[in-house]
Order: sequence, then structure tokens, then C-alpha cells
Amino acid sequence: MIRRAAPLAVRAAPLAVRAALLTVLAGLLLATTSPAHATGYRYWSFWDRTGTTWTYATQGPSTAVPSDGDVQGFRFAVSEDSSDATKPRGRASFATICAHTPAQSGRKRVALVIDFGTAADAPSGEKPPARRDACAVVARDATTAEALAAVAKPLRYGTNALLCAISGYPRAGCGEAVTGAKKPATAEKKHDGGPSLGLWAGAAAVLALAAAATWQARRRRHA
Repeated sequence: MIRRAAPLAVRAAPLAVRAALLTVLAGLLLATTSPAHATGYRYWSFWDRTGTTWTYATQGPSTAVPSDGDVQGFRFAVSEDSSDATKPRGRASFATICAHTPAQSGRKRVALVIDFGTAADAPSGEKPPARRDACAVVARDATTAEALAAVAKPLRYGTNALLCAISGYPRAGCGEAVTGAKKPATAEKKHDGGPSLGLWAGAAAVLALAAAATWQARRRRHA
């Protein structure tokens, strides 16, 4: 097997500088081959609530059948998957949400928390409405989708019964991919998905040290 020699500056530099240079070069290689942004999806997520705890629903709203007194929620946001999904805001209880909606014989009341999300998650050109709570009164066998339709029309659905819009929001789109869903932890500017300026600066500094060490080594040999 043929082994490629390290660059001249690396071979001539002292051991400590050599190790640092190789580390930075490895970092540059990883930075230039790694994806710059994660991809998420902009959609309405569906939640069940027990007490004050939100749990991602195991069924879709078109098949889930809530019981009288249940609290369910919807949140519009950009998420990578169900484990990354953003929960609805607001902690109003069933008693609070349905306080002014009297019970009816043969019907059930379902408390719904509808969170339209933030401006950061909104599609281009759209502004999310304010979050609201609603108490739906529906038939005993009604699904969550039917309860939602009773208080938040118009609804819009896509393929596979995917909920695309509540109260007409958003106007278009349905579960579309969003590049750059995860914002960088710092405001450091990136360049076309490549290494940061800090990493390039570190490489330049180590290369300068290696060059200086090489020059000194040559001086000692010719002294």
C-alpha cells in the first residue's frame, strides 16, 4: 500500500506544531464535506394533553376520537420529526377553555388549543394569527378533525389526510421541506456551507507557525 507523505511544512515542523497543523487540516476536511444545514418540515403537529403535559398524538386528527373533557392541541412550526416537534403554547385547562360552553345531552365537549406558531416558522409573506383556545361541542363519536372543523374552519387537507391549514392558515403549502431548519448557535457567518472564518484563521495561524519552525530549523542546519 502506498502511503502519501505529509506536506513539507508539516514534516519539517516540531512535533507539537505538526500535531496542531494536522488537527486543523482534518477539521477543514470535515467542514468542507459536512452538510451546512439540516432539513425540517413546515406543518401542523397534533398533540394530546394530560394535566399540563403535552404528548405527540399517536393518531391523526381524522382517526382520533377524543372523549368528553379531553384537551387537544395543534401547533404550526418547522420541525425535523416528531421527536423535534414544537409543542403548543398555553396551559389553560378544560375547565377554563369550556367554562362558558354548557354541556349538552348526547354531545361531548373537547377543548382545543390552536397555536399558529411564530413569524420565524411562517411561510414567506404570511403572518401567523394569534394563538387561541376553543371549546368544540360535537357528537359522542366525532373525531378530532370534526371537533376542529366545528370551531376553526376553513380546514385544508393534503394527501394521506395530512392537515395543511387551520382557519385558512397557511394559505398554501403542506408539509414542505425547509432547508436550514436548525439555526446556528452563534451569529458567525458561514460561506456557502464551507468552514467558518474562525477555522480558516486557525489554519492560517498554524501554517504560519509551521513555516517559522521550518525556517528556524534550516538556519540551525546552515549555522
